[in-house]
Amino acid sequence: MTINEIAKLADVSRATVSRYLNNGYISEEKADRVKKVIAQTGYVPSTQAQQLRTKKTKLIGVILPKINSESISRIVAGISLILSEHGYHLLLANTDNDEKKELEYLQLFQDNRVDGIILVGTIFTKEHKKLMKELPIPVVVLGQHVDGYSSIYHDDFGAAEAVTDLMIAAGGKHFGLIGATIRDVAVGQERRDGCLTRLKQAGISIDASAVREAAFSSESGYAMTKELMMTHPQIDSLFCATDSMAIGAIEYLKESGKRIPQDVQLIGFGDSKMGKVVEPKLTTVHLSYKTSGEEAAKIILELLSQRSETVREIKLGYRIVEGKSLRSL
Repeated sequence: MTINEIAKLADVSRATVSRYLNNGYISEEKADRVKKVIAQTGYVPSTQAQQLRTKKTKLIGVILPKINSESISRIVAGISLILSEHGYHLLLANTDNDEKKELEYLQLFQDNRVDGIILVGTIFTKEHKKLMKELPIPVVVLGQHVDGYSSIYHDDFGAAEAVTDLMIAAGGKHFGLIGATIRDVAVGQERRDGCLTRLKQAGISIDASAVREAAFSSESGYAMTKELMMTHPQIDSLFCATDSMAIGAIEYLKESGKRIPQDVQLIGFGDSKMGKVVEPKLTTVHLSYKTSGEEAAKIILELLSQRSETVREIKLGYRIVEGKSLRSL
């Protein structure tokens, strides 16, 4: 079955069928006739032919820091929901938080002619910015704010301030902080700075040795909590930059005989499923990961359709999810 045959059966011109297949404008009446014939014949347009006509592959490259992450799965679900509605497919690349792999995938996606890239980045170096500037295709950054690029990010600083306020109000006096590397601006620096800012404003000092960097895992959260409690046994409040770190902290605290939240209270970030089933239920910060993916997809579509060349910055809010890991106010 060819376009010419579809046009004959639908009693329209070949150009009308072509516009229908490429989302161009045709009258509703003609569109219905073409749609009906395609449904009856089972016609499937040639992807290669469409690419030659439009010079588009209908592929979007998505670079992810950690594919086996609940927050990342929500982000991908949001991206996929919007792009699939517009006939696009995703190519996922997992970097395992290796910034060099991010650079490799940026180049690889360009060489393989994706139409655009959504970069769920953590650390942006000079090499990142140089390569992104040289790319001839649109790039949208998700999870971080990067000057000169459309970015969707969260109010990590404000959220960290808010949960620190809760711990202070609940009687927290001796704090420990388990965060990520400050090279990760959102999770590492912004969340750490939000916590430390509120502590300083409240007149609560925290020793530099009570601030630790962990990997994005419960195992690392466990290890860092053990180190902190061995050297700072007076800690009664623990700020964890992610739920996975907090879950590891809960495991160690319970093993060491500490009561949560009576002896040590703690919070996490991410509103994960594990945080809801761990005992005690974790108090955490809900961030709109799926929404961030949807917004990134909408922006990349706008850039591809040339409806907009304006750099857009979207800061998403947060919501505190109360569990049982904080003392009662």
